[in-house]
Amino acid sequence: MADDHVTDLAAQQEALVAALVAGGPLPAGFNAAAVQATRAALRRKRAGEVAQRWPFLAASYGAGWPSTFAAWAGSHPPNGSLRDGWDFARAMGDSLPPLAREELDAREAELSYDGTSAPVPRRRSLWSRLRRFA
Repeated sequence: MADDHVTDLAAQQEALVAALVAGGPLPAGFNAAAVQATRAALRRKRAGEVAQRWPFLAASYGAGWPSTFAAWAGSHPPNGSLRDGWDFARAMGDSLPPLAREELDAREAELSYDGTSAPVPRRRSLWSRLRRFA
């Protein structure tokens, strides 16, 4: 009997987390207004964290950054600010503002990111490493 309670609680917690950060439906028994307020606060916090890692990306959207990012984040679970910014920038495609495009291009020159695993430094040839000192 106790195991059923723990399983039910775990399922409720999982559903609540999905509703808060991954665009999941509101689980039964939770206050819709409270969940929506918490969801909005978490998305604003996430937008702020991404802005710290991707300052030109965020600046390119000006005052609209938090709402623009939050709209995208509603259907994308968090993967950390570096990956979230990267995924957002790639999702914008051709509509990505020029300054944000430069920041994305610089990241992609330094790091390899497949959209799934954590970014890793790109290998550089000896010649490219030596040119920094010329």
